[in-house]
Amino acid sequence: MEYIIYFAITIGILVFVHEFGHFAAAKISGMRVDVFAIGFGKRLFGWNRKSGFSFGELPKDFDGEGNTDYRLSLLPLGGYVKIAGMIDESMDTSFAEKEPQPYEFRAKPVWAKVFVITAGVFMNLMLAWAIFWGANFFQQKIILDTTTIGPVPQHSLADSVGLRSFDKIISVNNKKVNDWQELVNALYINSMGENRNLVVKRNNETVKLSIPNSKMPDQTDKYLIEPEGMSKPLVDSLVANMPAIKAGFLKGDVLIALNDVPIYSRQQATEIIKANKNQTIISTIQRNGDSLNISITPNESGVIGVFFYSKFEGPTKYKSYGFFESVYYGWKDIEKVTALTFSMVGKVFSGNVEVGKAFGGPIKIAQIAAKSADTGIASFLYFLALLSLSLAIINIMPFPVLDGGHLVMILIEAIIRREIPIKIKMAIQNTGLVILLLLMAFIIYNDIISL
Repeated sequence: MEYIIYFAITIGILVFVHEFGHFAAAKISGMRVDVFAIGFGKRLFGWNRKSGFSFGELPKDFDGEGNTDYRLSLLPLGGYVKIAGMIDESMDTSFAEKEPQPYEFRAKPVWAKVFVITAGVFMNLMLAWAIFWGANFFQQKIILDTTTIGPVPQHSLADSVGLRSFDKIISVNNKKVNDWQELVNALYINSMGENRNLVVKRNNETVKLSIPNSKMPDQTDKYLIEPEGMSKPLVDSLVANMPAIKAGFLKGDVLIALNDVPIYSRQQATEIIKANKNQTIISTIQRNGDSLNISITPNESGVIGVFFYSKFEGPTKYKSYGFFESVYYGWKDIEKVTALTFSMVGKVFSGNVEVGKAFGGPIKIAQIAAKSADTGIASFLYFLALLSLSLAIINIMPFPVLDGGHLVMILIEAIIRREIPIKIKMAIQNTGLVILLLLMAFIIYNDIISL
């Protein structure tokens, strides 16, 4: 239910902002907007000036006489604005049998059509920019001022690729890294789908390592390494009626070891616990300066019902920006994410990155939205900005049904100086819609199998 709520909030905001762009631009251009819908399919309820508030579908012969019907529809996977005289997602072509009216999309000049079609993308872009600006202006950036990794347990993934405790990573794929955020971006994001070539400083010697892409963790919440200076895992909260609370764990306990294996990170603790389903393990904890041993048996899912967290106790530095600096760096954030998005698309087409890892459907959006909301409003807004920017980039691509596809047809009509026949437009729209639905089904399938 939490996932559904946060998915609805996230999609609702993004769709409203995008469709409001089309709506406002159409009104400014003197076009009639018949429908402003959040969601697709059957009308659940809505309001317009002519008939007021009502539930269910409007009569088939309903004529709003220029008044927009604001509605909520059944399928919360998007939305649309129905502009008079335009072939769109509604597939309504009844207007084609009549002479163009001055308030219709098809009767307007090219500049007005382009303005209306690109307005949704523009609004998504502005939302992302506003959030990035706010993140830079209102929040100090906390930078973990290190590229030295923490302890590397024996037989861990990091150990298997040749990393050793307290290696200082100098560069990744020939790009120098100056702090932990740059290292994370270089290691997990910028080089996704590629082998990682590292230069590390170890005991005053320079060592070169190559990490095959197949060795990199698949999950976004699983990391190969953690920075030097992370505290041992602390108990943040406990789940009722689960093994940990029954065994006597308390909030604030520090996990020192499991079965006499020293614990350095939350990930290491989680892996050991999951590997001991229905088996009793001895956990060594520190509480109020005392060391205690507690026997605990993970359930059949390899879970004990503890949320661990770790504090960074190493060197940090802070960055803050003024009003106009934040505007500039907000735009730089957009440039970085856009470049990364196109790079990721290129890697998908080249076969270096799987589609399921590069793109997420409603299930993945719901999961990430819920996690970011739990972390705090700032994290949720940042995720919203990334999603809004992604929506803008995808929508401007020259693909039928998307805004970019409509834009291409408008430009072609401007060049040939006549309207493309309705039948051709409908065939293009239908083909694009089928392909888009198949792609969405494939992405949803990938979401499900990755659960």
